[in-house]
Amino acid sequence: MAAGFWSIAEVHGSKRVSSESEAVGYAVGLMTWVLAGGVFVAAKGATDEMPPWTLCFWRLLIATAVLLPFVRHRFPEMGAFVRAHGLSAFAIGALGWAITQGLMFTALQYTSAVTAGIIFATNPIITLVLAHFVLREGMSPWQVLGSLVAFAGIVVIAVKGSLAVLLGLDFNMGDLILIAAAAAFAAYTVLLKRAKYDLDRLPLLVVLMTGAVIAAFPLFIYELISGEHANLAMKGYLALAYAAIPGGALMYLLYNWSVDILGASRAGGLLYTQMVFTAVLAWMILGEPIEAYHLAGAGLIVVGVVLVTFLTPKAAAPTSTPR
Repeated sequence: MAAGFWSIAEVHGSKRVSSESEAVGYAVGLMTWVLAGGVFVAAKGATDEMPPWTLCFWRLLIATAVLLPFVRHRFPEMGAFVRAHGLSAFAIGALGWAITQGLMFTALQYTSAVTAGIIFATNPIITLVLAHFVLREGMSPWQVLGSLVAFAGIVVIAVKGSLAVLLGLDFNMGDLILIAAAAAFAAYTVLLKRAKYDLDRLPLLVVLMTGAVIAAFPLFIYELISGEHANLAMKGYLALAYAAIPGGALMYLLYNWSVDILGASRAGGLLYTQMVFTAVLAWMILGEPIEAYHLAGAGLIVVGVVLVTFLTPKAAAPTSTPR
């Protein structure tokens, strides 16, 4: 998802360099998350035709191929980077782009796109908590409270607002896989931040996605050998085309543009609109209902996001290194 680019922008702490109107930046940023929400919907709509790791592999491969011309003038620098950091960068890219997406597409076989969009909106919060323990980054009491509130929102969605489901531990398999995918992405973001790679956003993205393509390839071959492509038809191909180009390469380029205009913090803050766009698109295109527990869980997550995003710890600023 576009959240992967959000993590790269956060790591590099990009400064606003464009003189374009901020209104353009917000419009482009919102379009980024509309396209990102569409990926959940496209993947869910094609679950009966497109196997999850096949979608993951070809989406990454096609999006990487489309992005290559945009970084061709950086090939020498990228080559030097790969020689110095190739193994670690490929491993981090595999975790953040292959494992996360493969799990997400697998989860959509069992749960709704609405639920997936809401749970993935908590990625920055999960990352914050993990960074506190791994990177020793500070958390204020309000941020701790916000994380707990957001977690409660995830629980409400996972149990579908039912106390009986909670007490019986009768969770939907897809929701549990989604939580695992969100945790994998949080680990990717923390590892990427700890690595402190000295490479600009777009070239770094291409390198990381290349590692993910390599990691997803064996699982694509497994699905191919297992005959899981027997039902693949036009709907599956259309879902792949959307996920790879408008919902892949174009989405990343638009996000890069919005970061240049708004800066990483404000552009990344728009990520939380993805759950709204996903829910609306899933309702319009797939006919998925927006249940009361979705609204309750999303409301708790929004409260958690506000607490985590706007009440930052005072001691955290001196520990960050400008890049």
